Amino acid sequence: MIRFYFHPTPNPLKVALLLEELGLDYEVVPVDTSKGEQHLPSFRAVNPNGKVPAIVDTDGPGGETRVFDSTAILLYLAEKHGAFLGAEADRGELVSWLFFIASGLGPFSGQAVHFQRMAPAGLDYAVNRYRREAERHYQVLEDHLAGRAFLVGETYSIADMAAWGWIERARFVLPGADDPLAAYPNIKRWHAEVSARPAVERARRVGSDHAFKREIDEETKRALFPSNYPAQA
Repeated sequence: MIRFYFHPTPNPLKVALLLEELGLDYEVVPVDTSKGEQHLPSFRAVNPNGKVPAIVDTDGPGGETRVFDSTAILLYLAEKHGAFLGAEADRGELVSWLFFIASGLGPFSGQAVHFQRMAPAGLDYAVNRYRREAERHYQVLEDHLAGRAFLVGETYSIADMAAWGWIERARFVLPGADDPLAAYPNIKRWHAEVSARPAVERARRVGSDHAFKREIDEETKRALFPSNYPAQA
């Protein structure tokens, strides 16, 4: 059994997709990051970094195993179950794209969302910096996907799932256009093909029975961005 610590944001979403693709039994453990539940000692015992997603595999090697960081979870589950890893000859390519997403597409998309939607007005340099870098990462994917059905090799893999989790939220990363993927036809085609998989609709519904906090108030900002506030004595 997998305990899946979840909030409806891009990184947990990609893990939800893999869990559904693998058909594993798992228990969703909601972590409402807008309420600061990621900072509770009970969750820090699972992920010392206080971020979602994380999992606890009760049938891990040698017993109960915790895994945190979405890329680590994707690799752990795919390797454990021998699925969605592509051809052995493409392993270097697979790992490269996973780390491109983990260190580039994901963080820069996240910062683009933050500075365009959450930060105070007047930070035009930061807004421009992260929006343009997000667009640059999109263009890297766009060029790579020309003439390709999948990110790596000839089969659908965890690299596609990792990228899909972020591209799924393109309207937040690249606001201002009715269709944020119109400028990226290869990504748009690929996203539509991945989204047509039955597991995607199930992944999108994960956590929908839980009332996560939606308001962006002072509590939310302190919970999500604690380093912006001085430590309380």
